[in-house]
Amino acid sequence: MATLVNTTGLRVTVVGGSLAGLYAALTLRDIGCHVQIFERSPHTLSSRGAGIVIQPDTIRYLEDRGVLHATTISTVTHWRRYLDHDGGTAWEQMMSQRFTAWNALYRCMKAAFPANQYHLGHTLISVDQDDDRVIARFADGREETADLLVGADGARSTVRHLLVPEIAPTYAGYVAWRGLIEEHAVPTEVAARFDDSFTFFQYHHSHILCYLVPGADGELEPGRRRLNWVWYVNVPVGEPLRRMLTDRHGALRQSSVPPGEVRDELVDEVRTRAVLELPPVFAQLVEATHEPFIQAVQDLAVPRMVFGRVCLLGDAAFTPRPHTAASTLKAAVNAISLAASVAAAPGDVRRSLSAWEVDQLRVGVHFQDLGRRLGNQSQFSRS
Repeated sequence: MATLVNTTGLRVTVVGGSLAGLYAALTLRDIGCHVQIFERSPHTLSSRGAGIVIQPDTIRYLEDRGVLHATTISTVTHWRRYLDHDGGTAWEQMMSQRFTAWNALYRCMKAAFPANQYHLGHTLISVDQDDDRVIARFADGREETADLLVGADGARSTVRHLLVPEIAPTYAGYVAWRGLIEEHAVPTEVAARFDDSFTFFQYHHSHILCYLVPGADGELEPGRRRLNWVWYVNVPVGEPLRRMLTDRHGALRQSSVPPGEVRDELVDEVRTRAVLELPPVFAQLVEATHEPFIQAVQDLAVPRMVFGRVCLLGDAAFTPRPHTAASTLKAAVNAISLAASVAAAPGDVRRSLSAWEVDQLRVGVHFQDLGRRLGNQSQFSRS
């Protein structure tokens, strides 16, 4: 396990307790910072119903420090495969990739951070700073004074809204229907078609993909894993999108409708559409998924990531479209680079942040542009 030199005793407030916040907290803790995480949810974060493509750099830091090992929380495939409409193989090539579930990665990272420094139920309402400190104020009356505040609270970031309220996510023109289904809940021949393969079906203005992820409790044994599928469907802005994002209780959601909250009529419609448009193995996955859910695909990019003693990190700064499979990777890169910059000039937070921001803006812009190109080519290209 690699050891980092204790170079700083800085006090750090991290707003956001999901993966980006944990990456920031762990990397800064490892250089000697005193870190507190504040998460707005009153409950321990649970399944977001999402699989994650693990990029090699994403978990290198965690493996080096003994937080986890990739083989214990991920599945592996050795093929990338594209199907034709009948379900046959149109094209394939050998390509090893690892996949995990949001839950599995989150549990490992949270367990590595002191529980008494991870605070639930804290909604940020204001941030004030001067030359020497930054103060975060929360709705319950708590005030936290620190040398550095990291906004890692996702695409709907409160920190970003307080600093640059004019920047907000914009709808990309299509949604992702998503689902997780137990491997044993589908016919054996269907599960076998997706085993050891990152599998796609591409057609006019749409595509669907599937890969295996660990089970609900991290199971990796065949038959106990889960199939994670994502289907990108164009939905015009206006009434069609409002209809899609209105949950079963009649509430209009901002950007996603979680499992169990999608209206039955929409689930029936997507299952009917799957039979008409998708290869049979994919249609069977959609049909067998009891609680599919919806995420509106969005773009978000900030012109700046640093505001005095405050920085934005992960999806709070740039939210790349999911085609890049880079959201978690980007958060890790941001966090590791931030710790390195702080360690290089521990007595001057503003200087550290300025040095950090230059390259991280380039990283954000790169993934933002890549995601737009990939998504627009898939969903709107004339070909």
